[in-house]
Amino acid sequence: MARRYDPERRARIIDAAIRVVGAKGIAGLSHRSVAAEADVPLGSTTYHFASLDELLIAALRRSNENFAGLMRESPALADPAADLAAELARLLGEFFGGGRGRAELEYELYLAALRRPALRPVAAEWTDDTAGLLAARTGPATARALVALMDGICLQVLLTGGVYDEAYAREMLGRIAG
Repeated sequence: MARRYDPERRARIIDAAIRVVGAKGIAGLSHRSVAAEADVPLGSTTYHFASLDELLIAALRRSNENFAGLMRESPALADPAADLAAELARLLGEFFGGGRGRAELEYELYLAALRRPALRPVAAEWTDDTAGLLAARTGPATARALVALMDGICLQVLLTGGVYDEAYAREMLGRIAG
């Protein structure tokens, strides 16, 4: 039997891993659960990702791309005349506008780095990339402080079951941004 060429298989496996984590949490992630979700043979998941950490790294990178993409597409972040705090607060609102489930999933993957050292460099990539985008407007120290505040606001909303308050975020981000 000829081997079927499937150039999108790796991407489908990553997407399936994200769906599995979203439905069952990281504890529910296995090569078998991902293979079933992606509708691929079990050997495909282990071929593309030798360990669950490798699979989680790919899923976290894909998740990081969601907010990073929003930021890169924002012309206001590059415009020195634009209100930086208002734009960051709007972008956080857009992040939460995608549904609480998506935000919870992304933070579950992000915080998995606490227990899985292999994920720490990928979690740090998000912080570094986001701070890098902001540093041109604010300088590196202020950019890192803004990222820390955005993380804190997101975590508080997710952990307390609260509602994202864009006006509050804009005010607090403005205090840091100056």
